[in-house]
Amino acid sequence: MPGAKSDTDTEQSGFRVGPGAEPRALLVYCAAKTLPFRESDITSRGWSLTRVGAWGTARSYMDRLGAGVGIVCLQDTSEKAVADAEALLGYGHNRFRWIAILDLAFLKSAVANHLISECCLDFHVAPVDVPRLLHSLGHALGMAHLSRSRGNGVSENRFEKNIIGASQAMKATVQRIAKISQSDAPVLIQGETGTGKELCALAVHAHSARSARPFVAVNCGALPDKLIQSELFGHEKGAFTGAHQRKIGRIEAAEGGTLFLDEIGDLSLDLQVNLLRVLQGGTYERVGGTETMRADIRVIAATHVDMEKAVGEKRFREDLYYRLNVLNLDVPPLRSRDGDVALLARHWFDKFAAERNPQVRGFSRDALAALSRHHWPGNVRELINRVRRAMVMCERQLIGPEDLGLDHVGPHHDIPVEETLAEARERAEREAICEAVDRSAGNLSRAARSLGISRVTLYRLLDKYQIPHRLPRN
Repeated sequence: MPGAKSDTDTEQSGFRVGPGAEPRALLVYCAAKTLPFRESDITSRGWSLTRVGAWGTARSYMDRLGAGVGIVCLQDTSEKAVADAEALLGYGHNRFRWIAILDLAFLKSAVANHLISECCLDFHVAPVDVPRLLHSLGHALGMAHLSRSRGNGVSENRFEKNIIGASQAMKATVQRIAKISQSDAPVLIQGETGTGKELCALAVHAHSARSARPFVAVNCGALPDKLIQSELFGHEKGAFTGAHQRKIGRIEAAEGGTLFLDEIGDLSLDLQVNLLRVLQGGTYERVGGTETMRADIRVIAATHVDMEKAVGEKRFREDLYYRLNVLNLDVPPLRSRDGDVALLARHWFDKFAAERNPQVRGFSRDALAALSRHHWPGNVRELINRVRRAMVMCERQLIGPEDLGLDHVGPHHDIPVEETLAEARERAEREAICEAVDRSAGNLSRAARSLGISRVTLYRLLDKYQIPHRLPRN
């Protein structure tokens, strides 16, 4: 049983343990003969460590403890070892928060991404940086307490107010965000320009254990190398010409929260080395400084670049790619989000209501058809710009294709590939409701009559498809 430690000692672990406090229970699953860290480094920080090497023993311990924090050592890629690890992590997934420790060879294996992304809160590559491991354990303990206080899992409904979409593609994206939010591991978000990658990053942060701390964004593709180094790491007074005072970098500004690195694929190789150090050891120095700073942040990176191709062409470091791609999220392009275009158009119509021509009340049937047919190379960003411009320029009650700049779009409507009958019915129903509400200028009684349904049924369908209940009036 470890003795009581000072506040200074125990603050390093990510939580405080006062004199006489009960030690935190920690389960360590390791089939190897030796642990990748010294037990005393953990127990001296207020943890009571129980080590097991067999899946059956671990299950008995978890049943007895109920819930808690665990470390799983992943080194053996044999079929049996992987099966045991999957059984362990799956059995305790809703009750235990797991930290993985693995070697670089295992990290590159095919099973690593699944085990880490689906089942683990964070991971470390041997040799272990003990202070960073202690920080991870502190976060895991906080997540375990949070899970117990609000029930297991994260409700997908919590994201609906921020992410608009009823398509299967967006439902899958929301489910993925809900799962990623429960972890503290790095995230790589990939998708075309304009798909809403930063919005997804914000959703991950807002529903994570770090939500009360800062969300700091940096566009890696918008700044030259010399400037972005200072932006990320900060600089000391006199570090270079024009550095008249110390500057706090974005990493330091994000302390305790989330650092969002947009367009990470555009980062130079030199800066990739510096970022790798932050991810590996959690340390950095300000430009022109000698003091080693410790970073307690979660990194979420986003890019439109094909990262595997960039790694193959030596434009992006392989080791950094593996560090960032622990958890991944692919944001679908707008053209693959069947039925969401009309929902998004109406959402942004309401959002920019103050800017519209007073007589404009909605979209014509031809406009909705043109929106549905357009390929959307600029994705949601292009849709927002077209809708916003049309709201100002239209001189009729209903926006037409010409107001959107889509009067050139042909009449053929592509049916989505492999669309089921149920999906086709939902798409047609959603489009019919949007058209009826637009034609009635937001009068739901009139819209219900035109559809041949009751007002109660219309309200239910509006909720089902996330269609706003009323439009701005003149």
